Amino acid sequence: MKRTRPLAGALVVGSVLALAACGGSSSSPGGSAGSTGGGKNLEVFSWWTSGSESAALKQLIDAYKGASSGAKVTNGAVAGGGGGNAQAILQTRLQGNDAPDTWQTHPGDAIKQYVDAGYVTDLQSVYAKDGLTKVMPKALVNAESTNGKVYGVSTGAHRGNVLWFNKKLLKAAGVAEPRPGYTEDQFISDLAKLKAKGTTPLCVGAKDPFAAPQLFENTLLGTIGPDKWNQLVAGKLAWTSPEVKRAATTFARLLPYVDSDASATTWDQVTKKLAAGDCAFESMGDWAYGELTKDGVREGTDFGYVPHPGSNGSFVMVVDTFVVAKNAKHPDAAHKWAAVIASKAAQLAFNKDKGSTPVRTDVDVSSLPPYQRQAAKDFRSNTLVWSIAHGEATSPQFQQSFYDAVTQFMQSKDVNAFTQSLSSAGA
Repeated sequence: MKRTRPLAGALVVGSVLALAACGGSSSSPGGSAGSTGGGKNLEVFSWWTSGSESAALKQLIDAYKGASSGAKVTNGAVAGGGGGNAQAILQTRLQGNDAPDTWQTHPGDAIKQYVDAGYVTDLQSVYAKDGLTKVMPKALVNAESTNGKVYGVSTGAHRGNVLWFNKKLLKAAGVAEPRPGYTEDQFISDLAKLKAKGTTPLCVGAKDPFAAPQLFENTLLGTIGPDKWNQLVAGKLAWTSPEVKRAATTFARLLPYVDSDASATTWDQVTKKLAAGDCAFESMGDWAYGELTKDGVREGTDFGYVPHPGSNGSFVMVVDTFVVAKNAKHPDAAHKWAAVIASKAAQLAFNKDKGSTPVRTDVDVSSLPPYQRQAAKDFRSNTLVWSIAHGEATSPQFQQSFYDAVTQFMQSKDVNAFTQSLSSAGA
């Protein structure tokens, strides 16, 4: 699939329509932690508003304040829409020449659009001062870069291909806990057993536009593997290929087991359902881990996890990044923010609350919980692939087409029409 470069007038519009990030729940928006104006004031714009997200963002803000005596921060977090609401507000502000000092986005085409439109400044000085290019995966640095300059600083890497499960519900239904190597056929068989016991087998927070596409994305990776995944996003494997059609067929087999109120619930709401014993499985990125632990359920006792069936050995990267406005009202403060969030201490504190892993490979993760230690190990050793559902492997325009196609397929179950629509979108 070709990466398209939209015209200047449509640059941010593509992001607004398409970017759906890990998180951005429908809970209350973040409030102000200060005011703008003055050299040390800073506005931080994001879509992190769920319980674990807010706690993680506070870690970054506290780290920045600790490094900047007398600093004031406006937390401009916007709730809802899986990041879509925040992107719509950001678009309006950028077009009105009222950019936040720094804002959350994703690596890849999302950053490139802002660079091409002249909205962001490079962060070469931040990378040079801390030697960041030496302690981050090359694929990530490349995705943060355009024309040889780096424009984003990442806070952490989430793993998108995780299957979470409620241990007590599985035991009650006589279902063995999944282990690495768990297959889609085993998964579907277990879903059927759970449904027969009257348990909701599979939760999907489809009110967030990325959730159902992410379930398909994980199914796709588990079917075709990382090599063909990379061929697919590079346009070297057709969306109408037998392998993709096989993944779509498997995805269709999962749908009868999805909770009936999926379209009315967000990702964090269904994660709470899993924690409460109201559903057995959820295929979701490990931002769910932060939410589960914040809800007080215990890893290894109340819930477990495994790579999504078929995807063991692969790590779907969903990376959050901050950029700095070219015309920032407080440029010194914004650059200081970028430097602070790249520090080892800030990365460790943030990711512990967020459920993700530091993108710096020189961070000592021994103090993190077991899941995150394993995720950090996998991040450093597994085959890394970028997420389609979160717009990091493809253009925002294709991402929106991906969302639309999955939504339609969930109703039609027409494999040929589904794969053809994806092929047409990627042409």
